[in-house]
Amino acid sequence: MLHVGAPRTSPESGGRAASPAAHAALVDQRAAHNYAPLPVVAASGEGAWVTDVEGRRYLDCLAAYSAVNFGHANPTVLAAARAQLDRLTLVSRAFGHDQLGPFVAGLGDLVGKEMVLPMNTGAEAVESGVKVARKWGYEVKGVAPGRANIVVMAGNFHGRTTTIVGFSDDPEARGGYGPFTPGFRTVPYGDGAAVAAAVDEDTVAVLLEPVQGEAGVIVPPARFLPEVREICTREGVLMIADEVQSGLARTGRTLAVQHSGVVADVYLLGKALGGGVVPVSAVVADADVLGVLRPGQHGSTFGGNPLACAVGRAVVGMLAGGEWQERARRLGEHLDGRLRELVGAGVTAVRSLGLWAGVDVDPGLGTGREVCLALAERGILVKDTHGSTIRLAPPLVVEPAELDWAVDQLADVLARLAAHSGHRS
Repeated sequence: MLHVGAPRTSPESGGRAASPAAHAALVDQRAAHNYAPLPVVAASGEGAWVTDVEGRRYLDCLAAYSAVNFGHANPTVLAAARAQLDRLTLVSRAFGHDQLGPFVAGLGDLVGKEMVLPMNTGAEAVESGVKVARKWGYEVKGVAPGRANIVVMAGNFHGRTTTIVGFSDDPEARGGYGPFTPGFRTVPYGDGAAVAAAVDEDTVAVLLEPVQGEAGVIVPPARFLPEVREICTREGVLMIADEVQSGLARTGRTLAVQHSGVVADVYLLGKALGGGVVPVSAVVADADVLGVLRPGQHGSTFGGNPLACAVGRAVVGMLAGGEWQERARRLGEHLDGRLRELVGAGVTAVRSLGLWAGVDVDPGLGTGREVCLALAERGILVKDTHGSTIRLAPPLVVEPAELDWAVDQLADVLARLAAHSGHRS
């Protein structure tokens, strides 16, 4: 197990950038400024830890937004990738390859669906899900051409394409990218009555995140997902669960909807499906939904490529036994208990499900960004969102003692901010 404690420095930098400052200057000059990253330049990773170009180690409590659920350099995933790299990596879908069939069969079995549409990124899975829902609406439900609508949630985050940001209510994600694709109706997240009121004879789907990650790990009321399921069944509407972040063991179940006893019609998967090695995503549904697609009507050069399928097969195999889900559940209970000790001591609220938590910092102490910067100085990587909220989603290989250390450091950061705030007043 990797040592838990203060970050340390190694003389070995592997011939990489001379310093984080030099690397940051190069990025600032040559890379588009669509991110404001923490001042950390990672060079390697193992398990729940990353090491920067100067040899300083950090506990990764973000896991690339759940894309690294199984840890950096997971040996099972890497072995599958290396073996496939020596054999075949890409043939497009113009003809078959020996990894595709086992991958789609395994993934379908894992989530209880008949068919899989393999894609690359989470946003591609969402876009594909929208296309499938509309086509299903016209061909199966009988919606008049050009009239299909999809009900979506306020506070949603489904990706960055122009269609997707068009139904976002985040001005930073949406501003400057119009005109937007019509056909979406936004209702408050967690409000079953609002969903019911928005559905009409032209509604083809309700699209939602079982847990809203970007919004700050917002867990809906217990009755919400069952209510949506009942509405969709009654009205002949597809329930589409975007499980790109919440799926594949992050919340302590294979799918987050399983906590509510709900079965969606369509699952959108990604991030962890690629094991932190390659982008792999998928739309998963039964044949009466995905069967509306016929040759030439949708595609992707890289979607379902041999390397992606080999890695995806490894991930599916790891999840099949349920050990990762159970580990996330147990670790999540531990993390939740420790974080709730901070409520009233610099924290105003904690929301969590499995090994995924949103922590609202008292805005009088500082912004989420300031807390993240202070934690990075101590060797802990977390990400802020929406003002004073920070998110924790460490790889599922993290150890309880490492979680304790991270929470202890957060407590100390908040105590120091409180003391400083009191001094200033």
